[in-house]
Amino acid sequence: MYSCSAQRTTGLGASVIESPAVEKSTNKIAHIIFKDPARSFRAVWVATVANIDWPKNPNDSFEKMQKDYIDLLEFYKKMHFNAVIVQIRAAGDALYPTHLAPWSKYLTGKQGENSKFNTDPLEWLIETTHQYGMDFHAWINPYRATMTKDTSLLSEVHDFYKHPEWMVPYGTKYYYNPGLPEVQQHLISIVQDITNRYHIDGLHLDDYFYPYKTEGALFKDQKAFAQYGNGQNIDDWRRENINHLIKGIHSTVKSKKPWVSFGVSPFGVWKNNHTDPRGSNTRAGQTTFDDLYADPLVWMEKGWIDYLAPQLYWSMDFAPAAHKTLVDWWTNEKKKSNIYIGYGAYKIFNNSDPAWANPNEIIDQLTYGSKQSEITGQIIFSAKSLMQPGLQEIVTLLKKGPFKHWVLPPLSPLNSSNEGYPLEATVHEVSQEYFKVNVADPNITKLVLYSTNANNNLAELLGIIPVHRGLAHIKNPKVTFVKGVNRFNELSKAFSIDK
Repeated sequence: MYSCSAQRTTGLGASVIESPAVEKSTNKIAHIIFKDPARSFRAVWVATVANIDWPKNPNDSFEKMQKDYIDLLEFYKKMHFNAVIVQIRAAGDALYPTHLAPWSKYLTGKQGENSKFNTDPLEWLIETTHQYGMDFHAWINPYRATMTKDTSLLSEVHDFYKHPEWMVPYGTKYYYNPGLPEVQQHLISIVQDITNRYHIDGLHLDDYFYPYKTEGALFKDQKAFAQYGNGQNIDDWRRENINHLIKGIHSTVKSKKPWVSFGVSPFGVWKNNHTDPRGSNTRAGQTTFDDLYADPLVWMEKGWIDYLAPQLYWSMDFAPAAHKTLVDWWTNEKKKSNIYIGYGAYKIFNNSDPAWANPNEIIDQLTYGSKQSEITGQIIFSAKSLMQPGLQEIVTLLKKGPFKHWVLPPLSPLNSSNEGYPLEATVHEVSQEYFKVNVADPNITKLVLYSTNANNNLAELLGIIPVHRGLAHIKNPKVTFVKGVNRFNELSKAFSIDK
């Protein structure tokens, strides 16, 4: 048994007196160059609404749902993905027990009822995701209250019945009125509940703010505007309502768990340049700023989000909104937040745009994005897309190309970096090819594995493994050093695995 202990400098771990092994290890490491993993947020959206990705059927047993989720994790782990973004609130409901919303029918079969879960399914999802060495980002839809105007199947504890004054009918759905302070506080309470109770790594919103416009329909929030408009025009007031929510979520999350990332994936076109010179050279029928009343450029400038992931689901040269054009535009607009790109894998071999019939389309997009230094992540929509049998050739290309290497999530630009802290660990040799590493600090979530060359001056990356409940299992005799990864995704100093 070998040990190395040292005091963390983040203030997150216990204070421990250094042992002599630290000095020995430091001397051994001083002349070695470590090839650390590149930084990239490599994630997939797991949509639960309408059972798009998971669970496949709300009437499945929990055991079947568990197997399907593990299959999903194993599939994406093989492509070196490091995060999943799982939808836990789709339309005024919840995939977890809470007094703030009824059980989702997409999980239980009937909204508000639960007869199959003796445990908290969200706790299981998060725990299992972490066991696979991946981060869990909880995805919520704040303002969508229902999926249809047929309210007969809603639970009696749904907000439609508890707070009908909060609801605005529009198109084929009901929405929460973003202009009501009570709605804003309710949504903040939901975020607070999730953040306080669960070991999430991120909180995520998508593109649904004010609804996409329907011709001839009116979003009836004039009464709230008259009461709370405060002299603004209605468009600016609506945008300010969304700004207020984004700022509030940021404050709520960071005050409790500063390591939890807060990110948003807006519709891919902020504004067209024919309406605003600052906009992109596109001709989108609707835009984030003008139609959804969301201004992600402000959120970046104010430092309210850790990352922004615009949904750029068009092909590289699609005339109205070219993927390449929009990657360049968002790259130029980057401010205080990380920028990731959302990719529309669901369109592969399944879209009227002929470009998607080319198996290299998604490869070309990912390759182009990876060449932009300001782009530090990729998110695939959605999980089932690449798992289809007909896409095996493309998956193979992805594994050999854009997703070939292990990567760590980027550091948040909103946090001061504390990389290079000492790692406290104890090694137990089980056999020549298997040993366990006990990590004392509960904030260490992963270990990066390295193998040194014959000259003992270069440490090559071998992989990244989870630390689960303070324990990591290493089954590779080539491992000679490890580095810890904490909740902020900061790398520790190297720790020698003596043989």
